[in-house]
Amino acid sequence: MLPKVILHTAVSLDGRITGFPADLELYYGLAAQWNPDAILFGSGTILAAVRDNPALEVPPEHEEMFTPPDDAESDPRPLLVLADSRGQVRCWDAIRKWPYMRDVLALCSTTTPPEYLGYLADSRIGTIVAGNDHIDMRAALEALNQKYGVKVLRVDSGGTLNSVLLHAGLVDEVSVLIHPFIAGGMADPTLSDPLKAGIPELQVPLTHQHTEVMQNGIVWSRYILQKTQKCP
Repeated sequence: MLPKVILHTAVSLDGRITGFPADLELYYGLAAQWNPDAILFGSGTILAAVRDNPALEVPPEHEEMFTPPDDAESDPRPLLVLADSRGQVRCWDAIRKWPYMRDVLALCSTTTPPEYLGYLADSRIGTIVAGNDHIDMRAALEALNQKYGVKVLRVDSGGTLNSVLLHAGLVDEVSVLIHPFIAGGMADPTLSDPLKAGIPELQVPLTHQHTEVMQNGIVWSRYILQKTQKCP
């Protein structure tokens, strides 16, 4: 069984997902309404956070940083799930201390470097291996549901992973907070980046569900995927 998957994204009026002052309080306040069991990040999102906060690259100094919380199963906070087939993220100790997650989990593939899989094991990071050249997201999400009881998954990622999920027909809802701000600059990153995902033909028809004008002129729009877009 697959979990319900929601893409929840803050964008500028010209479609950027970075480079503008997003209302994070509103973003996360609305995100909480789904009460997700897990939140999925792409490795690029985490690496961008590292670039913005170099302290995340500091290696751990204490063994307890690698110790999973004792109450992870009963903790109501969501699980942090990170797709990292190439084994790029090395700041798991810092991520585990984020206050809004109960524990962490990695998604990898059979081509993930064995050294990285060993690093995850030594760091006591739960790992799901699905797919060969790339992560098989359908199989990975099924494993999240079956092994970890994830029924609702919120995606907090960039255009590459979003495009992969959309292409696989795994997304149930798209939620967009449109900010009254023109970010300018480079045309990316955006909510969907099928070129970087290797699926340039991707087009996704949506059905409008709800639009509401929020504080400070921010527009919140919600859509579901048309049934013809969902894979069986």
